[in-house]
Amino acid sequence: MEVLRSIIGKIATGATLTREESASAFDGMMSGDATPSQIGALLLGMRVRGETVEEVTGAASAMRNRMPRVETPCDPVGLSGTSETLMHSVNVSTCASFMVAGAGSPVAKHASRAASSGSSAADVLAYLGVKVDLKPEAIARCVQEADIGFAFSSAHYPAMQRIGQIRSAIGTHTIFNLIEALCNPAGLKRQIVGVFSAEWVQPLAYVLKNLGAESVWVVHGSDGLEEMTLTGPTFVAALEAGIVRTFEVSPEEAGLSRCRSDALESRDAEPHAAALQNVLDGVPGRLRDAALLNAAAALVVAGRASTLQEGVALGQESLDRGAAASRLKRLIAVSNA
Repeated sequence: MEVLRSIIGKIATGATLTREESASAFDGMMSGDATPSQIGALLLGMRVRGETVEEVTGAASAMRNRMPRVETPCDPVGLSGTSETLMHSVNVSTCASFMVAGAGSPVAKHASRAASSGSSAADVLAYLGVKVDLKPEAIARCVQEADIGFAFSSAHYPAMQRIGQIRSAIGTHTIFNLIEALCNPAGLKRQIVGVFSAEWVQPLAYVLKNLGAESVWVVHGSDGLEEMTLTGPTFVAALEAGIVRTFEVSPEEAGLSRCRSDALESRDAEPHAAALQNVLDGVPGRLRDAALLNAAAALVVAGRASTLQEGVALGQESLDRGAAASRLKRLIAVSNA
């Protein structure tokens, strides 16, 4: 692919790509025209030099243009992350998603499958009885009838399977960690995105603005988590009414207590599924509070809450009246229908 060779040559000089050049390069990769060597060279070259907002915007645009769409009549909110750093800990965003759905905001959650773990969101949900290998039409039905649906990237981007093998061989974060979180097949206008590095908090908010988002929080915990954290402040870049602003949020601002990190460490889906079910059943603890904090942020982004404290109250009500648990039961039924 001559165009891709030219772009790789430009990156090799340390130059940055325009949005259009990046879109062309990544469209070529996802079309299957690029060789493994070209893909590896492009990803590593951008990683070493450092990706730009325009490059991420172009790459995400190319992926969005190729992905199948999940068409929903509602305006769902999404919660996602940019890597698999939490694959061995309880999936807080999955737990929070059921709280958000139970509070009246439909959720379309997009996630990557963990390559080497039995505790990814897909495995945990499958253990609970949710059918996860669904086509876009079935995912849309889940969002419409259960107020929540899950899409997993390996099922929606066939070309990503080959690219995934190359990414695994590279063994470090690449631009794909960023753009996958920005490419929900439901075409979200509202989402909360956890990012693996504080340096990407503000830039990703600008990328999402470029892509047409309306309400976004990009977050990174001061303890390194890709989520709102209970251990200290969380760094946030919020896109609101076309303006990006940055600030920090403490657990106390949401009416929650600060605590140490004691995430569940396991490669097995069973303990993760049990922990998630316990929260939905009303069992108190750190996971409940962490999920409440992240659900509160998502409810603010969705326009259901004006403050984090109001969002936490809505999340608690969702749990206490059994609405969050009922969304899981309904998802199991609809996904298996």
